[in-house]
Formats: sequence, structure tokens, C-alpha cells
Amino acid sequence: GLIYKIDIEDDRSVKIDMTLTAPGCPVAGEMPGWVENAVGAVEGVSGVEVTMTFDPPWSPDRMSEEAQVAVGWY
Repeated sequence: GLIYKIDIEDDRSVKIDMTLTAPGCPVAGEMPGWVENAVGAVEGVSGVEVTMTFDPPWSPDRMSEEAQVAVGWY
């Protein structure tokens, strides 16, 4: 999954907006739960809300220059 936004509230609950590389991704149904479980296991986190979005659609253009270099695309 690809993270668009993370907000940590005063009560230490975490809100995550994320997407997938493609709407038809075979793990689309499981991914939000995996993220929720992983973040929820962090000490001090009081709750997790994961929102899946495809707006805006992900493309390699959204990658930072550093990320493009890391995968050999730059």
C-alpha cells in the first residue's frame, strides 16, 4: 500500500489515508486491516482508522526523486 496522509490526534489515535497501485490489487480487501493491525500494535497508539482512496490515482509521478533513485528510475 501507499500512504497519502497520516494524522495523529491529541488522544493518540491515528488516521491514515492510503491507496494501492491499482484498484484491482489482489490484496485490496486485506490491506487496510494489515495496516490497522500494524499501527495499532505500536505502543501508545489508542486507535487506528484506515481510509482507502483512489483519488488521486497513484502513478510513479507521485514518487519523490529520492524514491525514484532508490528503485533505479531516475
